[in-house]
Formats: sequence, C-alpha cells, structure tokens
Amino acid sequence: MPSHKRLVVLLSLTTLLLFSSFTLTSTKKSAQNDNTANENDDEDLSFLEEPDEAATSAHHRADSNLPDPDGDDEDLELDEDDNDYGDFSSYSPSHFEAEQPPWDVDDKDVVVLKERNFTTVIENNQYVMVEFYAPWCGHCQALAPEYAAAATELKNYGVVLAKIDATAEQEVAHEYDVQGFPSIFFFVDGEHKPYTGHRTKDGIVTWVKKKIGPGVYNISTADDAERILTSENKVVLAFLTTLVGSESEELAAASKLEDNVNFYQTVVPDVAKLFHIDPEAKRPALVLVKREDEKLSYFDGKFVKAEIADFVAINKLALVTTFSKETAPLIFESKIKKQLLLFVTKKNSDKFFPIFREAAKLFKGKLVFVHVDMDDVDAGKPVASFFGITGKGPKVLAYIGNNDGRKFLYDGEVTVDNIKAFGEDFLHDKLKPFLKSDPVPETNDGDVKIVVGDNFDDIVLDESKDVLLELYAPWCGHCQALEPTYNKLAKHLRGIDSIVIAKMDGSTNEHPRIKTDGFPTILFFPAGKKSSDPITVDVDRTVAAFYKFLRKHASIPFKLKKPTSTSKAGSGLKDEL
Repeated sequence: MPSHKRLVVLLSLTTLLLFSSFTLTSTKKSAQNDNTANENDDEDLSFLEEPDEAATSAHHRADSNLPDPDGDDEDLELDEDDNDYGDFSSYSPSHFEAEQPPWDVDDKDVVVLKERNFTTVIENNQYVMVEFYAPWCGHCQALAPEYAAAATELKNYGVVLAKIDATAEQEVAHEYDVQGFPSIFFFVDGEHKPYTGHRTKDGIVTWVKKKIGPGVYNISTADDAERILTSENKVVLAFLTTLVGSESEELAAASKLEDNVNFYQTVVPDVAKLFHIDPEAKRPALVLVKREDEKLSYFDGKFVKAEIADFVAINKLALVTTFSKETAPLIFESKIKKQLLLFVTKKNSDKFFPIFREAAKLFKGKLVFVHVDMDDVDAGKPVASFFGITGKGPKVLAYIGNNDGRKFLYDGEVTVDNIKAFGEDFLHDKLKPFLKSDPVPETNDGDVKIVVGDNFDDIVLDESKDVLLELYAPWCGHCQALEPTYNKLAKHLRGIDSIVIAKMDGSTNEHPRIKTDGFPTILFFPAGKKSSDPITVDVDRTVAAFYKFLRKHASIPFKLKKPTSTSKAGSGLKDEL
C-alpha cells in the first residue's frame, strides 16, 4: 500500500513539472511575439513622411484638379443626364466623400424616407414617387423646389412624393440599382418604374396624373380608330365582350405598368377589324400595333395583368433599336435583359443593319437587338468607349446586363448565320467573356508598375511577389490626391525585390479578379496566395500606414532601414529577408 501511495505522488509531481515546463515555453513564445509586434510599432518611420520636392509639386498639381467641396463640380457630379445614360455608367456614389448641408426648401409635403420606414410607406400607399438624392448634387438642389411644389399639389390626388438620401441609406440605393443622382422612381401598388418626365413641377404633375388616370380608353367608332392608328406609333387594343368587368380591369392594371404605349378597348367588330383583329375571333382578343417592320403582335396568353404587361414590354421594341438617349430607357427597362449590340459606322450601316435585323427575327422574345452608330458623338461613341470597342467595326457584342455585367465579343464576318450561331452560344453560356484592356506598356520600369487587363496575370498574379494594386480613374480627384503618397511609397520600396507597387486604370481595363464600386480602390495580393481573394486595404492614406500594412500582411518578410541621408530617399533601403 505505501508503494502505491509513493507511485501516485511521483506521477503527480511529474505532471506538475511537465505543465510548468509547457507554461514557461508558451510564455516565452508569447513574449517573443509581443516583442516582434512592439518592434513593428516602435519602428521609427518618420523618414517615410519627410517631404520631397517632386512629391510636393505633384501634390499641388493634384490639388488643382480636386472638386470644390463648397461648389458644384459639373465634371464629377453624378447626374442621370450626364453619365452615359445611367446603365452604362462606371461611376458610383462612393467616388465622392465631401458633403454639403441639405438645401433650404419648403418641402413640408415631401416624406423623408429612411431604411426603417421605406417599405412601410411603399406598402401603405397606392402611389408613391421616390427621389434618391445626394446632398452635394447640384441637380438635386435644382429639382428640390419643383419637387416640393409638385408634392403639395399631388397630395390632393392621393399621391405621396418622398425623398431618400442615397449616400446615407446605401443599402436601399443598392437594392434599387441607383446609378446617378437624382434617380426617381414611381411606385404603383408596390411595383416601381423609372420616372421619365421633365424635372419641373408641371412636368411631374402631368406625368403622374397620366399614370393615375383611367389607363384604358374606349373606342366606339371607326373614325376614332382611324385617327388613333394614323397619329400614334404603337398602341394596344383589346376586343372585349363588355367595357366593364374583370377583363377591362386586368387591362387597365397592365396599362399602369407601361409608360410608352397607350391602351384601348372596344366591343365594336368594325373597330377590331381596323386593328387587324378578326371580328369573329374569340374574346378577349388583344393586339399590339406598331409602325415598324413587324407591325402586328397578337397576344395568346392568359388575360391577366402580369401576362399582358410582359407581352407588351417584350413586343413594343422594334426588331432592332438604334441606341440614343431617347431609346435607352426602352432598352434597359425591357423584360429581356440579354442584348446583342451591333457597333458599326454610319457609312457601313446600310450594309450591315439589314443583316442584323434579319438575324433578330430568330431571337424574338429572347434577346434585345441594339444598333450603335459609332459616329454618333452623343450616344454611340460613349457606349463604344464603355464597352472597349475600338476601330471602325463592324463588331457584335453580347451583353448580359448591369446585374451581371459580362460581355462577349464577336468580330468575325457579319452574316445572318454567324450572328445566329453567336446568339445561340450566348444564350447557352458557351462564350468566353470579353475584357477591356489598354495596350501593354512597351516599358514598365517606373517605381509604380503599370497594370492593364492583358498583363494583369503576369504582374499581379505572380506568386513570387507581394503586390499592392491601386484601381484608379483619371477623372477621380481622390485618386489624384493619393498619387504623390503612392509614388513616394513605391520610391521607398523599390529596393525590395519581393514587393510590387502597381496601379491600373479601372475605367479602361478589366479582369475577372477585379470588381470595384468606386475609386480609388486599393487591393493587396499576397505572394503564394493568389488563388484567394485579395485583401482590401483600408488604412490611412499615408506612406507610413501603407508600409505598416505591407509589413503585417506580406508573405515575404522585409524591413526598411532609415536612410543615412534623408535627402537621398531610397538610397539606404535594405531588404532584410
């Protein structure tokens, strides 16, 4: 028995000694880590922030291009009239950080929306107009008194006019894909459409009254039918058994969802005949009449609001729509989101437009066909620039739409058969995406390496390098302000072979690994981890802050030594690996 007790005591002492040894080792390792962290924190980085003449000069040049935070900067302000028609905009509200106080307007009848009450207001009111604005936007300020006056008049008609600060309520703005300011939507029973009227009190009132009116007009005589057919570009006629009741109500409800087509109804066989409906046809019958190549489209679905509205939305477009400021809303509001665009000069349009139109007949209801005149300075050229289309064409581009953004290029011979094959491959997701790229620089020896779409893999995805990449835009004032700091960082680090400081023009170059909602965006790609998502750099925009970030996140350790002479920045750099 005593020997058993001695054994227990011996085991207990052994366990205690082992635990003490483990604790001591852990404490030493922890102390070592703390010492390393303290060493980084205590590192004298004052030399990094010492000004040099070139950087100071560059900074002054950048400041001269910055937007005035106390005034309107028309070049940078996001406005739906000036941003490549909204859907082709590569700008976003995050490009701008300066704000102004709200304007002084008597808008007592304008409801102020926030995320917490947005849904409640929409659900509790049949008609709601919502303006997404930004406090710094001059166009929003100009609209404010007109909008307020319209709100006062329209409240007597049961219409609510509301506004929401998109810079403060970004989740709501993102949900409704707000691309520019002001963005105005009109909600009817919770379903929204963009406001397409004039930005005046009278324009708003007139547009809204049309939306909340009867929606459907009766035709009882042949004379009325002839007048409508000769004066309007596209109309919908329903041939019914009665002008009241459930079918008429469904037609009226569908008409509220359609901005650009007038809806009519009749019970008179002779009127139906003028609209190319068989007087003996089973009722209800419905036709969409257009003054274009494809003049008649007959409805064969269930006579309910949703199916009627979808039918009109799909069939109201021409087989091929020429892109312009006026037609842009029709294209982007279409229920069909996939588009095929023909880029061609005016000189070559006569040859290739008929071919494109013939191919469009094969994809009716599946693709929207768009003709882009590359000689049109106001519309065609901005669109070509957005998509990275250069040269004289003709070129055909498939585009999925802004929710996806992928695009696919065909630059072969433009024939009906080739377009048919390209379109079918597009629909079946068999195409390789087309990505924009500036030309690869002939020389790239600067401290900041120039990245374009075509050399992105070689520079940024080099597994042997830790790469810091700035995505910028030439017009971005904040990018210009950052430039001297970024250049100075690169100058200090040019002796570190394992680190690359790079920049890419995000407005003219694309890559599958890159997506940005604003400029500048700074991303870090650690060595040996290029298959992982990059790290977004969210630090103070100083040389020291960037340096500390790199020291912490770089896969390959490095450290700078303070130069022996600060007047020769970079001369005392040393790579300690």
